[in-house]
Amino acid sequence: MSVTFHIPGPLRSFAGGRSQVELEASAATLSEALQALWVACPGIRDRVVTEQGQIREHINIFVGKEDVRYTGGLATPIPPGTEISIVPAISGGNTTGFFSPHRT
Repeated sequence: MSVTFHIPGPLRSFAGGRSQVELEASAATLSEALQALWVACPGIRDRVVTEQGQIREHINIFVGKEDVRYTGGLATPIPPGTEISIVPAISGGNTTGFFSPHRT
């Protein structure tokens, strides 16, 4: 079965610069699919999961359009031909005054 991972910009250097990684894997769950990704792109692993193997707080993973936090986490079933998106949370910066009409 084919699984396609969408790789975010900050992790592409660990995937040979690719924005997508398509793998042939007999994965029934997200955990099994991620194991196949770790074999193909080992540098991504530590940036996506903790040492205990849990998804990092600032990482969101979607199977299709579903956030795995609400569908079983790493035990989320993977249908054939699925697309998995790894999305890092984005935060930071101070916008105080950014939209101020008095800004010069």
